[in-house]
Amino acid sequence: MTSRWFVAPTSPDSRKAARDNSLPFRRGGLGWSLGICAIALFSINPLRADDTVVNSKHDLSTFGPGNVRAINEGEVCIFCHAPHNASPQAPLWNRYNPTTYYRIYNSSTTDARIDQPGGPSKMCLSCHDGSIAIGLVLNRPPTDPIAMTQPFMPTGPSNLTNDLSDDHPIGFRYDRQLSNRDHQIRSPDLVDERIKLGPRGQLECTACHDPHNNERGNFLRITDRQSALCNTCHRMDGWEISSHANSPRTVQVTSTNGVKLPFRSMSENACSTCHVVHNAPHRERLLRDRPSDLCITCHDGLGGISIQDTLNSRSGHTFNRLADLHDPKENPLIMPRHVECVDCHNPHSVRPSPLSNALLLADRRGPLLPGAMSNTPGVNLLGAPVEEANFYYEVCFRCHADNPVTVRPRINRQIDTFGNIRRQLLPTTASAHPVTYPTFINNETPSLLPEVRTRPFIGCQDCHNNPDARQLGGGSANGPHGSRFDFLLANRYDTADFTVESPQSYALCYKCHDRTSILGDQSFNLHNRHVVQARTPCSACHASHGVPGGKANHDHLINFDLSIVGGQRFYLDTGLFTGSCTLTCHGVNHTNFLYGPP
Repeated sequence: MTSRWFVAPTSPDSRKAARDNSLPFRRGGLGWSLGICAIALFSINPLRADDTVVNSKHDLSTFGPGNVRAINEGEVCIFCHAPHNASPQAPLWNRYNPTTYYRIYNSSTTDARIDQPGGPSKMCLSCHDGSIAIGLVLNRPPTDPIAMTQPFMPTGPSNLTNDLSDDHPIGFRYDRQLSNRDHQIRSPDLVDERIKLGPRGQLECTACHDPHNNERGNFLRITDRQSALCNTCHRMDGWEISSHANSPRTVQVTSTNGVKLPFRSMSENACSTCHVVHNAPHRERLLRDRPSDLCITCHDGLGGISIQDTLNSRSGHTFNRLADLHDPKENPLIMPRHVECVDCHNPHSVRPSPLSNALLLADRRGPLLPGAMSNTPGVNLLGAPVEEANFYYEVCFRCHADNPVTVRPRINRQIDTFGNIRRQLLPTTASAHPVTYPTFINNETPSLLPEVRTRPFIGCQDCHNNPDARQLGGGSANGPHGSRFDFLLANRYDTADFTVESPQSYALCYKCHDRTSILGDQSFNLHNRHVVQARTPCSACHASHGVPGGKANHDHLINFDLSIVGGQRFYLDTGLFTGSCTLTCHGVNHTNFLYGPP
């Protein structure tokens, strides 16, 4: 047994005196010098106890404040450093470094080459992976380690284990090549000098943590209030002006793995509201929970705008049916079918729209995105994926274009694009609602309401929306989250044969088309007979989005519903308000049936 340098006094006064007078170190050694420096600093400018390692959680001496501490060892530095018999590794390292092979962080969105932890991180992991006894130091025989209240790092947030896949990545080079590959990573030249990279630019634990100074909590070099530490390296598009970065709301998420959020509001917690640096429950991208579940945690009506009340609607983008299938790097042309909030929203960029109805904002190519969909990827009108969508329909095309999600119920049409809405809205189509290109208003559509005639475009959200949305006069969230009507529609639109006509049954159509004009046969002299007397729904003849094919045969959105219209199903436009039909409907055969102006 080696002799102890110091035996802990038994009385409080004698313990205080021993600590104040000596913090017992041998004369002439590193410990003595550190002790003299500490005494000098205290005498010149008294510091809070956690400004130094003394009295911090890294003070593992018998006087340390934590539950893990020595039973009768009064030295503070010995657990990491020793003036003699230390390892060659600086700074006079007094521990055995782990030889563990770690499971490392992996994510589809990282552009860094992440390797095994480097030397500085292994120093930290010699305690924090829980594999090496805390009292096992190099200047003591292995058979006589420092006796501790708990020999190994106990299970909990501080024990990272050998699985680092749920922790912020370490062991990679943070250089200009990395920032060039990822535009949301700052160039290392612009990173705060308090972030300490290795000599070759490697990022290790000590980049963010100073093991000797705990004044900011968790031994952080920079405060994590408003995610100042995260934003030192990360530069997320739109974050500074986003709703989440500036929200004063109290965060509903209170803890993860027993670790409470450090601050009260979302703006103060910022990244920590959704992300966890260590021991993240949802490993990839270090999330506190599955992405959409995280959103609902706040958007449940108690915190942010409620989405919860739409989840059990008759139709909607219900994410809990196909969860955990979204990937930010997914190719929309081949991705698996799924629905997640982050398919349509970028949580780092969401912000309120300057107008109550954002779809009024448009340029000559279509309705622009509302603030809630800022910096979201999409698919353009040509069918090519784009990193940042410019128009509302481009976000919808991610799932409703060339890799379409099957929608039920669906109407089988004479010309069927099987859910590819992009093909239905191309400028080359026979006819289409003005979603992707403006329709020149003329006297061929006399039923349009005056306020509609002034708009060159309509947007997806004009028809597909929450019926109780704020922009429609309700109190719930805008957008196609859920609807009590089929097809995620903002208004009722009956498609069953023999529907009794009323303002309610075709409320969606009557938002833009004057009911009096339609039933007064101002454009088609048999509208009233078909819709009112024969109780034929609008959808029997007209498609909702657009119709590919020849203009003469599919003008005016003519694309017959195969479950109602039989026979040859041939329509021919012969001029203004004139044409002919060859088909069978309700048992009546039409053979080159002519109709003329009203």
